[in-house]
Amino acid sequence: MTGLVMNASAYPIRLGFMPAVHVMADPEHPGLLRAGPRAGGPYGGESVEVHTCGATDMLGAGFQPDLIEHGFDTVDLSGVDELQRACARTRVAGRIAPDDADRIRRSLDGIVLSTSGGRRLRVVHLADEGFIMRTSGPNGMMMVDGPSNGMNGHGAATSVHADQDVYGTPLLQIMGGRAPSMFVHDSPEGQNRAGSLLLLNVWVPLQQITQPLVIADGRSVDRRRHQLRYGLATESFLNRDDADLAINDIWTFLHHPGQRWFFNSEMDHRSAYVFNTLSAPHGAGTLPGEEIAERLYRRLESIERACAAGDREESTRLSRALDGDEAELRTTPALRAAIDAMAVLLRQAIDHPEVLGADWCEASAKARHRLIRMSLELRMVVTLDEP
Repeated sequence: MTGLVMNASAYPIRLGFMPAVHVMADPEHPGLLRAGPRAGGPYGGESVEVHTCGATDMLGAGFQPDLIEHGFDTVDLSGVDELQRACARTRVAGRIAPDDADRIRRSLDGIVLSTSGGRRLRVVHLADEGFIMRTSGPNGMMMVDGPSNGMNGHGAATSVHADQDVYGTPLLQIMGGRAPSMFVHDSPEGQNRAGSLLLLNVWVPLQQITQPLVIADGRSVDRRRHQLRYGLATESFLNRDDADLAINDIWTFLHHPGQRWFFNSEMDHRSAYVFNTLSAPHGAGTLPGEEIAERLYRRLESIERACAAGDREESTRLSRALDGDEAELRTTPALRAAIDAMAVLLRQAIDHPEVLGADWCEASAKARHRLIRMSLELRMVVTLDEP
């Protein structure tokens, strides 16, 4: 963490970036850069360089983002009743059902959303593709088995990226090269701040005590030096019939200490991030203390399994082997509370092994479930309406 300047609302968060060793000159865009052929994508474990970045928790920090100036903002969804009911069911189920996905789409189609910064967004189009649920555990624990399956089975992003190149596939083909002049964007080639049409990601947290979404203040990013083109293969998660659209042109990013990062530690599905699909660098961050949360999660789960198998001797042995995970640390209040709740359950198992039964296991499972980061995301085109 050398060189980090921290304040009361900032935390040292680990973020993944593209390693500089994979940078190459972009032959199709002279003077600009791209990720080389050996570079990994933003959802894999390869070719990721982890940096500790000071990220400001917007909860109580007094910082108000603006969708145009910073590239992101939040919107209030608490009054969209059908969406709230669908999100609540999805959170409990741990997966998005097709019917609830349709309800969420229907509830957002044509709606006018007000950002916390005072802008009005009128939804004019919901993209057919890109509606997915992401799930991750503390410290980047993998919570999905095997490849993604439609909307479900997607892990969190392992490195910082932006989801679409305004000059690339598929916007190039779909809009015949007109996208840069129509959509608001900040790109290495230039920017368009004058338009009223935006392509946005809507990111709805179902719960995110761990692995929060972290977004850069776009003004702090050197687009020409640190923003890299990358061709993302889409066969595993998008159904595109046209072979020319199989590679999605996106952006990856190099780390620089001058970049400014923000997150919100206590969002749920009553609100959502909206951020510029074409420009906003974002990724899942790892908070201080998530390694402790992971250890507690795994060890409580082991005790539950022993209890479920009726092996009282093994469950008692496991609980006594787990003492000492309660560590002092500075992290977000939400994660601190979640760690403390698991530590209390572990202390109960150590001091009173007779409690190891169905009720204790149910409480333990609920405490662990709180740590699973679940989020929904979809893509939409909006117009900026005058307030």
